[in-house]
Amino acid sequence: MIKPGIPNGTRDFGPVVVRKRNYIFRTIRETFEVFGFQPLETPAMENLSTLTGKYGEEGDKLMFKILNNGDIFPKAQAATDNKSLVAALSEKALRYDLTIPFARYVVMNQNDLALPFKRYQMQPVWRADKPQRGRYREFYQCDADVVGSNSLLNEVELLLIYDTVLTKLGLQGYELRINNRKILSGLAEVIGKPELLTDITISIDKLDKIGAEGVRKELATRGLTDADIATIETFLAISGTSEEKLAQLKTLLQSSPTALKGIEELSYVLNSGFGTFNTTPEIDVTLARGLNYYTGMIVEVKAPPTVKMGSIGGGGRYDDLTGLFGLKGISGVGISFGVDRIYDVLEELQLFPQEAQQSTKVLFLNLGDESARTCFSYMMQLRAKGIAAELFHENAKMDKQLKYANKRGIPYVIILGEAELQEGLIAVKNFITGQQEKIKAEQLADYNF
Repeated sequence: MIKPGIPNGTRDFGPVVVRKRNYIFRTIRETFEVFGFQPLETPAMENLSTLTGKYGEEGDKLMFKILNNGDIFPKAQAATDNKSLVAALSEKALRYDLTIPFARYVVMNQNDLALPFKRYQMQPVWRADKPQRGRYREFYQCDADVVGSNSLLNEVELLLIYDTVLTKLGLQGYELRINNRKILSGLAEVIGKPELLTDITISIDKLDKIGAEGVRKELATRGLTDADIATIETFLAISGTSEEKLAQLKTLLQSSPTALKGIEELSYVLNSGFGTFNTTPEIDVTLARGLNYYTGMIVEVKAPPTVKMGSIGGGGRYDDLTGLFGLKGISGVGISFGVDRIYDVLEELQLFPQEAQQSTKVLFLNLGDESARTCFSYMMQLRAKGIAAELFHENAKMDKQLKYANKRGIPYVIILGEAELQEGLIAVKNFITGQQEKIKAEQLADYNF
């Protein structure tokens, strides 16, 4: 016998979990749609050449590669280096994210797309990460991107999408953190070491984990002088309201045109007057994600501090993502929702509404052939009105049928016994309140279930 199991880092989702996840997907999808974004789907697998080198060395290691069909061993044995060996064994890989496939799609369909192209995509991706809480090997991403536009109005709208979705989901206390890559580049310029931008930002990004002293020690090992480190520490000490932070940034980085441009862009996003936020975006000068491809605004959504989860979304602007595939000059900006993490947060905070956890709303008891035929007719009336209803599959003891309804979490049970058939009435039992009443058959379609 084979012991059943699933691969490490993957999960089965039962009916209750799927309904809750669908509630999140539905909320995100409806918001994308009302903001004018169009749906897109790409294959689960991509050519390895499409994905390799786009996520850095670590990303290449975490890709799930697909073994080639046929007799691959002669080619593998003839390989002279790792590159030719990989090519002999695999030419395809599972989708690592949704961004690179989207860029590939834009390039392949550039003549058919009306720019700016606003697309959303909600599909699973696969990464060979070490599984842990909030980190899986198979998980969904929900992305929204705008390509073919340099307007900062897009940044404002994408932040509003985050705010709208998370508010609809009932989440409070989340943080919308924003920064601008140009500001970080300007910091490196001001200290005279633009070539150390990556080293500086890698250290800055660890501030929450290793503290200010830890960052100082790490910067010292990366070729920075005491004066350089002092400037960076002044940068990290920037605090206050967003307007106060912008003013301090202008003073500190005034010698860098690049930084001033980034400050101007941040100021526009925060003060454009387009839309009203439930949770106002806040400047976080330590935010340094995605510097391999982001060129403007960077955004990260943090879960409420009461939940130990960290980031539940992120994104930013990229000026030349399609340039990876030979199409230069197409600017874009996008965001992504971490659905699996959002699910864990909502579950921990018990924020899923009751309607997101139930399917069937009404169960008709099966009390014999005549009752079942009449119930079936009534059941179809409710279904026609969009009310989920079902008839118990067999004429079983009433106790068994009631236990089934209770176990399924079905809130209403309809009883049509001999007495009800003779009276022309229908008995409706509310499982939540325990109350039961009889109504006329013609009242059923308009009953407030």
